[in-house]
Amino acid sequence: MNLSNLDYGIIISFFMLSLFIGFWVSKKAGKNTSEYFLSGRNMPWWLLGVSMVATTFAADTPGLVTELVRKEGVSGNWVWWAFLFTGMLTVIFYAKLWRKSGITTDLEYYEIRYSGKMAGFLRGFRAVYLGIIFNVVTMAGVCLAGVKIANILLGIDQGEMLVYASIIVVIYASLGGLKGVLITDFVQFLIAMIGSVWATIYILDLPEIGGLTNLLSHENVSGQLNMLPDFSDTEALVTLFIIPLAVQWWSTWYPGAEPGGGGYIAQRMLAAKDEKNATWATLFFNFAHYAVRPWPWILVGLASLVIFPTLTDVNAAFPNLPSAMQGHDVAYAAMMTYLPAGLIGIVLTSLIAAFMSTISTQLNWGSSYVVNDLYARFINKEASEKQKVIVGKLTTVLLMICAATFSFYLQSAKDVFDLLLQIGAGTGLLFIVRWFWHRINPMSEIAAMAISFMVALFFFINGKQEVPWIEIAGHWQLIIGVLITTFGWVSVTLLTKPSTKETLDSFDKLIFDGADKFNNIGFKIVAFFAGIVGVYSFLFATGNWIYGETLIAAILSLLSCLCVFILIKIWKKIA
Repeated sequence: MNLSNLDYGIIISFFMLSLFIGFWVSKKAGKNTSEYFLSGRNMPWWLLGVSMVATTFAADTPGLVTELVRKEGVSGNWVWWAFLFTGMLTVIFYAKLWRKSGITTDLEYYEIRYSGKMAGFLRGFRAVYLGIIFNVVTMAGVCLAGVKIANILLGIDQGEMLVYASIIVVIYASLGGLKGVLITDFVQFLIAMIGSVWATIYILDLPEIGGLTNLLSHENVSGQLNMLPDFSDTEALVTLFIIPLAVQWWSTWYPGAEPGGGGYIAQRMLAAKDEKNATWATLFFNFAHYAVRPWPWILVGLASLVIFPTLTDVNAAFPNLPSAMQGHDVAYAAMMTYLPAGLIGIVLTSLIAAFMSTISTQLNWGSSYVVNDLYARFINKEASEKQKVIVGKLTTVLLMICAATFSFYLQSAKDVFDLLLQIGAGTGLLFIVRWFWHRINPMSEIAAMAISFMVALFFFINGKQEVPWIEIAGHWQLIIGVLITTFGWVSVTLLTKPSTKETLDSFDKLIFDGADKFNNIGFKIVAFFAGIVGVYSFLFATGNWIYGETLIAAILSLLSCLCVFILIKIWKKIA
């Protein structure tokens, strides 16, 4: 499609603003690693919370939601809605603990929780495993989504798009450190939300759609509206609802939804002013991520079923899109081609912002592991703060190159989602209980990571074969991965020795202040379920207001308010 000068002006202005922020904060960010990776540990909850939300709004997120809606209906989103349990677990039980630890990266946890040389080895191993391997896979998926959007909306190929995007995001991410990322995340989130909501309103008014009422009654859409899967369809019930709620949320490690917190979510909590700000930031993130943001994407996904009823229709509309990139996830970008001048500039800028916010966070987070937990810990223990910042900037560039390269081997947003789930399958329970179960040791964690990665690699290679060695559905692959990995790390835990009593006592004193680990556990469990019910009620109330089901919407709205009241009443007991 052809963009107007106004559209180009909006996009260029956004790029200039992002670079300005990077240069503006670069002087302070380059002082030391605490400023570069944690913004001096004085960030307020609202900025951290918005940054978490912006980071999880990646360029591939609208495509993933669109793909789920087109293939499984609205209820298909339970594969990620179920992660609310994980997020609320972090809010109620772990946010305060992370901030109290006083560490720079969540990988430092290993050397305050475990003893001996294996604790140091685990820290370095995890830095490579998460900071490089897992991180590159995550960013590659975001790059793939950005490439598809650029091909459809701008007509540029994969290599050209990745060169342009990489240069810009690497410059401001490497210059401004975490503070630059946080500030740009805030701006990017505002643009992204304005763009997605405005685009949805415009698309619903298209003559082909004819308004919200006509959309919901259209024959291609009416059967896709249920927010719960069809309980008479056993396969859909198992894959979309039972497995995510009964197994997936506690058993898998997924970026942004780590059981017990971790990754860039932990980085944000560690950068908070205090424990209170860490907890509020994570609570805001879970509310905004699950309850507020999904519906514009869902509505666009439903609208795409009217204009592009089948995958063949999507592919036919964009014959220049390489066959390897074709899929239901491109339908979101395809719908954006119907927007007028000015609005398409805002929406395209919002998608670019989504891409940049996620990539910049992943780069800063990944480089913090490489610098703090690999380079300064094992390679150059006498490294100055200036040297560490330089290594961080170089790592940022290398990670971006690796991610862009690996994106050529992926096909769709759902493929990336499934691959990341499989890599983390079976490790989640360990991250939940390691704070409390003293028996867990470094060998437990190494076994969990190694086993889950080997199982995921086997299924990934098997799926790429023209004639697979074995035919196993994706949801059963996840279950198999969880069972094998969990059995493996629990067995290793029971067969090996725990850390020394001195280390465990020191850890408990630092994290729990010598108090009972399960203090106020009853109030925390109530808060946990009140948070979950409250967010889901708000999510489904919004959906029912949109559907015109006012009675159900009103009941769910009242239930959401009741949950908020409960949380307010018991908040002091849990925080």
